[in-house]
Amino acid sequence: MENLIERWLNDPVARKIVFALLGILIIYGLVRLMQKWSNRVVEQPDTRYRLRKFFTFLGYVIGIFLLANIFSDRLGQLTLMFGVIGAGIAFALQEVIISIAGWIALSFGNFYKIGDRVQLGGITGDVIDMGVLRTTLMETGQWIRGDVYNGRIVRVANSFVFKEPVFNYSADFPFLWDEITIPVHSRCDHRLVKDTLMRIAREITGDYADFAKEQWNAMMDHYRIEPASLDPQVILVLTDKWMQFTVRFIVDYRKRGSTKTVMYEKILDAFAQSAGRLEIASSSQDIGRVPVIDVRVSGGKDTA
Repeated sequence: MENLIERWLNDPVARKIVFALLGILIIYGLVRLMQKWSNRVVEQPDTRYRLRKFFTFLGYVIGIFLLANIFSDRLGQLTLMFGVIGAGIAFALQEVIISIAGWIALSFGNFYKIGDRVQLGGITGDVIDMGVLRTTLMETGQWIRGDVYNGRIVRVANSFVFKEPVFNYSADFPFLWDEITIPVHSRCDHRLVKDTLMRIAREITGDYADFAKEQWNAMMDHYRIEPASLDPQVILVLTDKWMQFTVRFIVDYRKRGSTKTVMYEKILDAFAQSAGRLEIASSSQDIGRVPVIDVRVSGGKDTA
């Protein structure tokens, strides 16, 4: 047994394998120590995440250089074999290879970054990790109405970047256009309704609209886009039942639901304090309204 171990240790290839394993273990230990150090020292989550990713990538690079240096004298003999094996692996793992290519495109193509809200293949969520093969999302929506987390973590293959469009809610400007629709009874003063809705919209979104204008002007320096109206707008459409007012406004992509809630509450309060001058219309209200019947008695006969 001792002779077998001695002969194995005297074999140059065996020694290279031992040195390679020891080197990989040392690199792995150093990477883990640096990641723990960054977790203790760095307070910002985004910076801490990027440091962990950097140390991992650095470990891979050092490991590859170590293996190439140890087995440098054998690489020439293995070139043909690696070529044949590589062709088979490329065919069998083409999806994996495309995902790696997608990761490279995502890393340098500015599709999105950690923390962006995106829609990938019909799945909407915030990007919480970008791996070599998959992008990890904290999903929003689905069975929960609104742009809030539903608790599911979704991993999407990076190969989608070559197959499907990528929707980014927060790439160059962190705002969206949104709107709410208010049906108002036709007997109300449409000018008063419009002024009331405009006042509420400006009160809630006016400050954010000023910030959005700065972001939009910066975008115009990078893209071929036209100036856009970022101030709140009130649009009136007449129907056969009521006046339909649409309030269009700029909103933070993370606060669509809360902004709508505040706006609806203020609209309801304003209508309730109008002493009947403003009234929200509904089909049930119109159907349930009983017409007034004027009955008069004249000459012994009833006429209606």
